[in-house]
Amino acid sequence: MHRPDFRSARWRKSSGSVETNCVEVALVGGVIGVRNSRDPSGPVLAFTRSEWAAFLTGVQGNEFELGELSK
Repeated sequence: MHRPDFRSARWRKSSGSVETNCVEVALVGGVIGVRNSRDPSGPVLAFTRSEWAAFLTGVQGNEFELGELSK
C-alpha cells in the first residue's frame, strides 16, 4: 500500500465525541488515516478501504468486546 502524506489532510472526529480522548480519521488518496486527536503531530495508522470496512464490520458485530479484560 502506498502511504500518502497526511500532514494536510482534513481530519474528522465523531459528532458524538467529547473534547478530549478521541480519534480522528481522514481519507487521502484512497487510504484511511487514524490518529489521536490529542497528538495531531503524532503517528497515523493507515488502512486500505477493505481493511477499514472489515474493522467497521467488526465494531458493529461487537467483535472487540473486552469482556474480562475490561475489569
